[in-house]
Amino acid sequence: MSTPGLGPLTIGRRSGSEPIGTRSETVGRLGEFWSWACSDLANNTMRGVLAEYLVATALGAATGTRTEWDTVDIRTPEEWRVEVKSAAYLQSWAQSQLSKISFSVAPASGWDAQTGKTSTDVLRRSDVYVFCLLHHQDKQTLDPLDLDQWTFYVLPTRVLDERCPSQKTMRLSSLQRLSPLETDFAGLQKAVATCAEEAS
Repeated sequence: MSTPGLGPLTIGRRSGSEPIGTRSETVGRLGEFWSWACSDLANNTMRGVLAEYLVATALGAATGTRTEWDTVDIRTPEEWRVEVKSAAYLQSWAQSQLSKISFSVAPASGWDAQTGKTSTDVLRRSDVYVFCLLHHQDKQTLDPLDLDQWTFYVLPTRVLDERCPSQKTMRLSSLQRLSPLETDFAGLQKAVATCAEEAS
């Protein structure tokens, strides 16, 4: 039995102009916090969130807010369930060499953000996977906001389930052997639609 008043919060989009402070004093603005906390778009965490936003934007699913820890990353207006993974050759920290590209594809138990309950079934819950590769390899000109620096690989989830049902990680070369649809940002919506229709 749930405790009254402890259901999920209704999260609205903020503008960045909201004040941080007390009733009598403003010490900053929300946008300043965002700049402080989220400007490093090359680190694994923020790059992953940015990749989700890029895919959501391409699919017309970026009008609300991101749901942390949902069973899938994106739910589209067409009711496609999309899982987004990202990787990059370049990182924020000093590197002795380019990073090897690897994506997580592990089946997992699922937590429902609305009910707060976890399903113990270990599986992949999406219809489609989108693997987002920040392919740029020159650190001096790296800009994750430049869509020309990204390549997207789109694959029906059933292909992963059939070809590598229990695999946890996948290198780029292994992914390419599964014949995903490779596209730039402009072609991403069409590629996801093609794979979602195949999945259904």
